[in-house]
Amino acid sequence: MTTAHVEWIGVSPGNRQPIERRDQVMVAVGTGIDGDYHSKKKSGGKRQVTLIQAEHFSTIAAKVGREAVTPDLFRRNIVVRGIELTTLIGNRFRIGAALLEGTGHCTPCSRMDENLGEGGRLAMSGIGGLTAMVIEPGRIQVGDSVAPDR
Repeated sequence: MTTAHVEWIGVSPGNRQPIERRDQVMVAVGTGIDGDYHSKKKSGGKRQVTLIQAEHFSTIAAKVGREAVTPDLFRRNIVVRGIELTTLIGNRFRIGAALLEGTGHCTPCSRMDENLGEGGRLAMSGIGGLTAMVIEPGRIQVGDSVAPDR
């Protein structure tokens, strides 16, 4: 059995700026990913960290008529493989040293039509990922396991 894990991490340095790939990030309670533009906007929200499943990339690409898509196009912070993210809504889970809680679906916005082409937002409907808040701070790295906190 393969362990669920982090495949990719990205940070938004500023409003509408390209997502920067990172090998690791620190997450903080109340704000999310250190250095991410969204962590500076407000504290205590339910959308401190965003995640998406790598398994959905090929489906989304096919729906918008592309051979492939890259993680930065989705503007999510963390790409995971091996776990159904919807099972984490309302539940706590660990990624690396951090404890997060799934707060809801990461609903795609109109920006997905810009990034993926016409129909991008619709292509991501139901598979746009997960929003989460940080319960315990810590480092998250590419390769870290992702598992429900039991």
